Amino acid sequence: MKDYYVVSAYGQGEIVEKKSRFIAQVFPIESEEEALLYIEKIKKKYWDARHNCHAFVLGENNEIQRFSDDGEPQGTAGKPILEVLSGNNVHNTLIVVTRYFGGTLLGTGGLVRAYGGSAKEGLRNATVKQVCEGITFRLETDYNSIGKIKYILGQLNVQPESEDYGAAVSMKISMEKESYDTLVSQVTDATSGKAVFSDVEEAPFYREVASFL
Repeated sequence: MKDYYVVSAYGQGEIVEKKSRFIAQVFPIESEEEALLYIEKIKKKYWDARHNCHAFVLGENNEIQRFSDDGEPQGTAGKPILEVLSGNNVHNTLIVVTRYFGGTLLGTGGLVRAYGGSAKEGLRNATVKQVCEGITFRLETDYNSIGKIKYILGQLNVQPESEDYGAAVSMKISMEKESYDTLVSQVTDATSGKAVFSDVEEAPFYREVASFL
């Protein structure tokens, strides 16, 4: 799979162009039905706005793409919002931009810039994660080796999802696939082959993104 980005938590951004307010709201979505529910809620909340335009993408390859100009001139609102998503490889995300008209016409170019710019501002304020090839597994070791393993995990910036301290120490771990062989090699050397890797499965890994756009 190729790396891509998803929004994991809501974000909002706003810009003002010639007294028109453009309020962008960004949502993580898992289905078209969920996207439509968010859109309807926003239309009810901002019922007095001139326009509530939107775009959303769904699927690992953005198989579903939808957008609406909601009364703005064709191609000046929904499509620029969609291009912010597709152009930055963002998936499973909805952006709704609400416009309060300020009394001055912006023209085609001005609308495209305003809707695209507000969509970007919303994404900057959302929580974004990079999705890459990952692997999940269980790692079991004795108490004498846990300190060495924790050190190796720290060096590779890997944080166990869960830890169970019983007769032995068992950890459930998710990490990037590209670093897995390195981890296995280092842990095997450090524990003289006593550590056990099990339940190994490939799965998407979600990497935190410090800043987006």
